[in-house]
Amino acid sequence: MRLALIGSGAMGKLVNSLALDQGHEVGLILTSSSNSTNGELIRLLRGHDVAIDFSVTDAVLNNVRVCAAAGLPLVEGTTGWHKSESEVRRIVAEYDGALIFGANFSVGVNLFYRVVTRAAEIFQDRIEYAPFIEEAHHARKRDAPSGTALKLKSLLSNLPTEVPVASTRAGFIPGTHIVGFDSAADQITLQHVARSRAGFAGGALLAAKWIVGRKGVFEFSEVLDDILKSQS
Repeated sequence: MRLALIGSGAMGKLVNSLALDQGHEVGLILTSSSNSTNGELIRLLRGHDVAIDFSVTDAVLNNVRVCAAAGLPLVEGTTGWHKSESEVRRIVAEYDGALIFGANFSVGVNLFYRVVTRAAEIFQDRIEYAPFIEEAHHARKRDAPSGTALKLKSLLSNLPTEVPVASTRAGFIPGTHIVGFDSAADQITLQHVARSRAGFAGGALLAAKWIVGRKGVFEFSEVLDDILKSQS
């Protein structure tokens, strides 16, 4: 694949490195220091197979717009923009484009979502167990709670009580998410710990290969089985 990368932070650099290791070509890297007009950006993006965005929340709408106008499928890895999801979907539909997004592109995290979904079913009527979520990330992560924590909370929405979320931002933590159920007698916890960001970058590249040639808006967790099947 010939990739266009948007964002040159820790995730952008890791995607770049992993893409090259896998034999892909990185034809363009757009950074926040770019002063290009939308017209110039569209011209630069054309000729690539897919774009991967790990930039900042405020840039997402425009990144979606220029990629769609350039006819380029987009993997949207930035979080915190979902209040604008209806506008994102409108833009993609307007240009008959393609976009895949996820609160987290780690395959392991998305399998963790399924474990939590099953736990939510089990604890739905166990009112003696109070649910909670704890999450921790590195000090540079801007959004709190994380998109992953908010996704986990949505998976517990069938429970009869509000699910509190506690967030920690410190040091260099790649990402830890705990879903717990606490009672007077005991506590049950489910935990996902990321050892590095490599899983996020690898999942984004899987999504990039899958989205090429498709139209519409997709959530990574909802099409994960198809993505994994296409790689086998």
